[in-house]
Amino acid sequence: MNSVQTEEKMYRAEGVRRKALDGKILAAFATILALGVFGTAQEMNQHHVDDADAMSANPETIQDWAKNRLAKSPRHREWVKVKNGNREVNSFIVYPEVNKKATAVVVIHEIFGMSDWVQELTDELAEAGYIAIAPDLLSGMGPKGGGSSEFDSNSVRQAINRLPPDQITADLNAVADYVSKLPAANGSVAVAGFCWGGSQSFSFATNRPGLKAAFVFYGTAPMTRDNAVDKAALEKIKASVYGFYAGNDMRVDATVPATTDAMKELKKLYEPVTYEGAGHGFMRAGEPDAPEPNAKGDEAADKKVAEDYPKLLAAYKANRKARDDAWVRWKEILKKL
Repeated sequence: MNSVQTEEKMYRAEGVRRKALDGKILAAFATILALGVFGTAQEMNQHHVDDADAMSANPETIQDWAKNRLAKSPRHREWVKVKNGNREVNSFIVYPEVNKKATAVVVIHEIFGMSDWVQELTDELAEAGYIAIAPDLLSGMGPKGGGSSEFDSNSVRQAINRLPPDQITADLNAVADYVSKLPAANGSVAVAGFCWGGSQSFSFATNRPGLKAAFVFYGTAPMTRDNAVDKAALEKIKASVYGFYAGNDMRVDATVPATTDAMKELKKLYEPVTYEGAGHGFMRAGEPDAPEPNAKGDEAADKKVAEDYPKLLAAYKANRKARDDAWVRWKEILKKL
């Protein structure tokens, strides 16, 4: 079983817990917190082209707060089609406002596919001084030949799980090659991924010797068919690997000790940090403003909202702190590349 299948299997195994963390059980709230998702789709901004017109089919890709922040960004951003043989990988790129050539970061999306949040985070990386590019790895895989936008919230996970590992690697290599050769780039490339993308960032480090660093956000190392850490794959890593994990995410955290031992045995640089109190997906869950209770005028429902709100708010604060602390660490490491 490869790391992609392992990630999806683990994801399904705790579907109930993830739904709780995602805040989907709190229907009385107008804002769904946990992954920073806003359920009402609005018109995409002018920079969302090609695959954007059908995005409303997958509400987990829509985050109005992220879309609004991106619309206010002064940085140059655009969609580009990166060639990988006969494939075209639709990729969102943002340039920093700097006076020197910059390191590039390839951003790998979650199991939900390309989203407003992924694009907003890509812009945040550019704000920090890096050329950031986020490929839609479902490019050309949609029912109509499009990408993430052509899938609903259930089928997008299945589609991502069906992606051939070799195709993923080839797409990422094509994107890394493209961004490294831009006139504004200094040639150095790092990778960062989240959830499913976190596992892919770890895997990509095993497949691209020239990679400077891999930032793994709540993802797992490559695994063998019997769910052991794949030391043969890890042996190929040349880059430094940095892990960002949530304290309340045992399905992923349980893999960290064995990964740490394997990387130490192989004399590879691996620095995992766990952010206590945070849940899986804290980089997105801690991003929007704190939620507020929304009374509906129904006594029983309003009572449930009042009872659940303190717990929800505490979870948000833990995710927010983890997100802020992770950004500080991430940017400090990037400066040293």
